[in-house]
Amino acid sequence: MESNIIFNKDFDAASTYVMKIYKADVSTVWNYFTQAELLDQWWGPKPWKCETISQDFREGGIWMYAMVGPNGEKGPMYSKTQYGEIMEHRSLDWLSAFADGAGNINEDFPRSKWLIGFTGIEEGTKVTINIHYHSPEIMKKIMEMGFEGGFTMGLNQLEELIG
Repeated sequence: MESNIIFNKDFDAASTYVMKIYKADVSTVWNYFTQAELLDQWWGPKPWKCETISQDFREGGIWMYAMVGPNGEKGPMYSKTQYGEIMEHRSLDWLSAFADGAGNINEDFPRSKWLIGFTGIEEGTKVTINIHYHSPEIMKKIMEMGFEGGFTMGLNQLEELIG
């Protein structure tokens, strides 16, 4: 399956730009980015899977999830995401942080700011993701942890789910 992902890293600006086109309407793609039961189906690289602990999808709300390994192991790091502005079927942003199981943020990895856009196009939906990191050093650390490969795998898993 053709990946059709653009993944640009700008270490000087401590930011990443990702773009992918899905052959589905905006509301379908939006739902897969905003509903826990759908996010859990694709968010994360196989053989790992996402397991939502709690989600309050509203401005200021929190999505807390664990990555679960192939043998059922969780953590030790969880993800705590706080939603910012939400413009239904158009865009959403969030602050993402690593945390422990109780939701305490790991200060070794300052939060990253995500802006996700959804645009209806002839082929379906163009999703753009801009991620801004605290510093080039933090961005480098995240990339060394395999973020690009893992996130690309997750986005491709979503493509398989929605066709």
